[in-house]
Amino acid sequence: MQQSAVVEGADNFYKSDQVTMQRVTFKNQYDMQVVGNLFIPKTLNQNVKNPAIIVGHPMGAVKEQSSNLYAQKLAEQGFVTLAIDLSFWGESEGNPRNLVAPEIYAEDFSAAVDFLGTRPFVDRERIGGLGICGSGSFVISAAKIDPRIKVVATVSMYDMGAAARNGLRKSVTVEQRQQMIVAAAEQRYVEFTGGETTYVGGTTNELTASTDPVQREFFDFYRTPRGEFTPEGSSPARTTKPTMASVVRFMNYYPLERIEEIDRPLLFIAGTDAHSREFSEDAYNRAVEPKEIVWVPNAGHVDLYDRVNLIPFDKLTSFFTQHLK
Repeated sequence: MQQSAVVEGADNFYKSDQVTMQRVTFKNQYDMQVVGNLFIPKTLNQNVKNPAIIVGHPMGAVKEQSSNLYAQKLAEQGFVTLAIDLSFWGESEGNPRNLVAPEIYAEDFSAAVDFLGTRPFVDRERIGGLGICGSGSFVISAAKIDPRIKVVATVSMYDMGAAARNGLRKSVTVEQRQQMIVAAAEQRYVEFTGGETTYVGGTTNELTASTDPVQREFFDFYRTPRGEFTPEGSSPARTTKPTMASVVRFMNYYPLERIEEIDRPLLFIAGTDAHSREFSEDAYNRAVEPKEIVWVPNAGHVDLYDRVNLIPFDKLTSFFTQHLK
């Protein structure tokens, strides 16, 4: 039942010949090591201060999925870019793996600012943040309390709090929410007494006749050669899946509260056909000027992860150029 990984324009594992990549590490304020890929244009004058952009991956993904692509495409336009693995995911530290910790995810963006802002070739007054899918909410969380993030862009943003509490289009009932909370609480006992960690959600590992369209969309990226990537120490069956005992933390997560206090430029990009478009709409409606929302015609949520023929890189370039250069 596996879908075809041949999708028009899909180029998740793009490698640019115009930039250099360096694996870098730095600590966040929890004394956890964050790992990122630093992309520098080959033509960059490193004797002057340059603008930089931090790129955060989709929730459950790693920097090799979507983030590296965006970071390289923007580096080709003259920016220093840094694609990071959020804590508990990819190469970054944090145990147990796949733990949900939205406060720490936001801290990782600020730690990335610490790192970039202390590079001799980066202008600490010109650092922006870009969040894809779930990282769209994490970069907003960071920007609310870190004014060093001068501009914020999101692509196919997921409000991970609203998604956890309410589901898509408010499809989750109070009873269903309570069932998830009870199950997660019971799982804590299991793990506290030495039982195995349970993983839930994320992307299904196989398609059946009853697999819903949203899961099929994610499957076509995460479970096929189009975007599949298994970090060292993980397994293909476990990638994208958060731990059952921690995922309920998203129910206490309200990234869009106080978004109107971000008095810096905000850009929201989403597909007109995205199952997640409600989150970008909500964020845009709550935000204050200067703000902009860009709808990509006939694009779904995952299309904007890697379909270079649909992703409006020109808009991202002009946005960051206008506000950082």
